[in-house]
Amino acid sequence: MTNPITNQSTPSHQPDPIHAQLRAIVDAAYERRAEDVVVLDLTEVSSTLEYFMICTATAGLQLNAIQENIRTKAMEAGLSRPTVEGPNDRWLLLAFGSSIVVHIMTREAREYYDLEGLWSDAKILDFPEERSEGHNLS
Repeated sequence: MTNPITNQSTPSHQPDPIHAQLRAIVDAAYERRAEDVVVLDLTEVSSTLEYFMICTATAGLQLNAIQENIRTKAMEAGLSRPTVEGPNDRWLLLAFGSSIVVHIMTREAREYYDLEGLWSDAKILDFPEERSEGHNLS
């Protein structure tokens, strides 16, 4: 089985822990209705960072709800308590060491700072939204 993050073969009986942690973070963002969720693999373009998860919140209250849910679900998935940078009503950053950095931004901040453009050499990882039974996302 090929690991979708590293493009290396991994035994099918051993799930990749970082992949599971990223999946938990992405799902936590979707649970609080984050938009435009993107995961960037920085391992080949940065010597200090591994993964960015970037998502959009439509308002300050939603930004806080997303970060609280991500923090809870990430810790349940085995990540340590994140450091929080720049908590304001436009952009919040959660750093789980240098492994995973989460950027929760308003649409205006995301367009202005254009992190995807800045890190355009990074590979985009596919974490499609998973809809659970009985969970209406509309």
